[in-house]
Amino acid sequence: MFPRFSYRLILASSSPRRRELLGHLGLPFTVAVPNIVEEQQPGETAAGYALRNAREKAEAVISQDQGSQVPLVIAADTIGVIGARILEKPRDQAEAEGMLRLLSGRDHVVCTALAVASRESVLSQLVETRVRFKVLTAEEIAYYVSTREPFDKAGGYGIQGIGGFMVERIEGSYSNVVGLPLVELIDLLKRFHGPLS
Repeated sequence: MFPRFSYRLILASSSPRRRELLGHLGLPFTVAVPNIVEEQQPGETAAGYALRNAREKAEAVISQDQGSQVPLVIAADTIGVIGARILEKPRDQAEAEGMLRLLSGRDHVVCTALAVASRESVLSQLVETRVRFKVLTAEEIAYYVSTREPFDKAGGYGIQGIGGFMVERIEGSYSNVVGLPLVELIDLLKRFHGPLS
């Protein structure tokens, strides 16, 4: 897709969804899982939290890279936000059910922070998509949690999987809700590389 792209791309993520989305671009890449602590700091906004996590993931991987070809690391951090509450991955069944009850019949925002890092600099961007859930019955919530799908997903659902039945509409990027906004990612890559063709 981009034959003149010369960087050695590294995806700083263990997410199979991000690997699949990046693979859609047709660019070769390797995967390195960053080892950072993801914990919101006192007074930190949701946007600031996601952006810091993404930058720290990218910086952790770029600092450990020993390859000879020039690397470019792609990192992302996705959270759900409803009101002032941040929704990350649910820790257990009760938390997953509580998140779904909170989202039922309401709008929330999915925020993905992107970071692209070279050995010299890091560029980052926040992408937001508004998502509307249908009103969920107790039976629908129980069924969805029983599939185990919520437990490795920010906000407790996967729009690209079984959880798609709960989403009435979205405003903004679909790939952002999955976890890697591709339009904005290409724009960041162009800032390192110049026009891609």
